[in-house]
Amino acid sequence: MKQTFVLDFSHRSLIPYAHDYRHGEHEPWHTHPCDQLIHTLSGVIRVETAQGTWVVPPTRGVWIPAHVLHALHIDGDVQARGVFVQPLARADLPVICQVVRISELLRALIVNALELPAAYQAGTRAERIYELILDEIRLMNTLPFCLPEPSSPRLKQLCDAVRATPAGAWTLENAARQVSMSGRTLSRHFYQQTGLQFSEWVRRARLLGALTRLARGEPVTQVALDSGYANPSAFSAMFRRVMGVPPGDYFTP
Repeated sequence: MKQTFVLDFSHRSLIPYAHDYRHGEHEPWHTHPCDQLIHTLSGVIRVETAQGTWVVPPTRGVWIPAHVLHALHIDGDVQARGVFVQPLARADLPVICQVVRISELLRALIVNALELPAAYQAGTRAERIYELILDEIRLMNTLPFCLPEPSSPRLKQLCDAVRATPAGAWTLENAARQVSMSGRTLSRHFYQQTGLQFSEWVRRARLLGALTRLARGEPVTQVALDSGYANPSAFSAMFRRVMGVPPGDYFTP
């Protein structure tokens, strides 16, 4: 059942919040009348929308615009910090869902804002902190942790099959045979509907699936093999290239 949250922006342009989730929890489909930034200190949040899935690893964030219907799925114990933002607070805030890099400054500002009063005077420290948070949100860099969802039923089924068996031999030719298309036709339709080449979509699906499993504490070797990599070294090289650290270190407190 869809839920809609009501928030009071009568005294300020953004509302900071903190919420901790236990592994396996989820929030059902709901919307907010405002923009939302969720920043994860630990664990992984998977955000589902009709347009696709966004996977948010530790130290990253996800921006969800106002009125976007979404559901949250929790892998690992998640410490979430973030802000709800009044949509008219700035004219140039992001207008689509996106996983983003959270700067050290923005992280510190959000934590600090949790202690600020809801009502404040113009020109005070509280007002400057809230305004600086909005400045930092405008500068967030987008990260490639999104799996856009195709619109056609055949391509949706194909994507579900990739997610279910990421270790499969998902070449363009093999995938084309599954959906009774030529490789050229599949490539064209897939790009038109997702904005990604099929091979890039498969790589992202494998990485994002691996992130959720690693957040649950599963062994790196097993995750690597189940993700379609020939050996853990190849998986670790890919992970380090994308995430900046090897998988064994990423989820270490």
